[in-house]
Amino acid sequence: MTSEEQRIAAASLMRELGHEFVARDLSDDQLDDLSVELRELLERFRGAAPRVREFSRDRLEEFTLTIPTIDEIGQRQLFSDSVVAGAANPMGLGAQMWRDGDVACMRVTLGEAFEGAPGRAHGGVVAALLDEVMGLMNVIHGAMAFTAQLDITYRAPTPVGEPIVARAWLVRRDERKHFVEATLHADDLLVASAKALFIAMDRSTFLEQLLINED
Repeated sequence: MTSEEQRIAAASLMRELGHEFVARDLSDDQLDDLSVELRELLERFRGAAPRVREFSRDRLEEFTLTIPTIDEIGQRQLFSDSVVAGAANPMGLGAQMWRDGDVACMRVTLGEAFEGAPGRAHGGVVAALLDEVMGLMNVIHGAMAFTAQLDITYRAPTPVGEPIVARAWLVRRDERKHFVEATLHADDLLVASAKALFIAMDRSTFLEQLLINED
């Protein structure tokens, strides 16, 4: 097992622990025991070396991304630390993403920790999921861009504990402006739809900003 696979396995267990904590009515003794064990773990982890993600100019200039197909998902991680689709982020949604031609797709089963009203996903979590899948369109079309505007229509409660699937596609381009739309379904039920405006950036400018932020 590689180091990245070990990080993903550990993050998955931490996510599961978080959802179970929210979903269970723990006794006072259980809460006390959990706090003691977690403090011990925190002290052990804080003694580890800081994690450094290196961004060299040569590496960034050669940087490319491709979105996997449905047959390739799970074989590689594009954004392992992403709060939405990063399998190595213990605080994240743990969504799977893939491309179907020029359509970006994302699938996830939201746990209890992402609940807003009882039995329903928090609207902000739904927004993050839609923003992420719409942002994948930039990768599919070879652009580097940021979200300038996001308009979401909540059409029905988004369930927790059930699979949901988001899809996004490019509607049109107007120079640097990319107009994207998306849907979110639970089975055949449309629970949300969205429209977004992304502003494309010059690749060299985008990479230069990454280097500045690392200095």
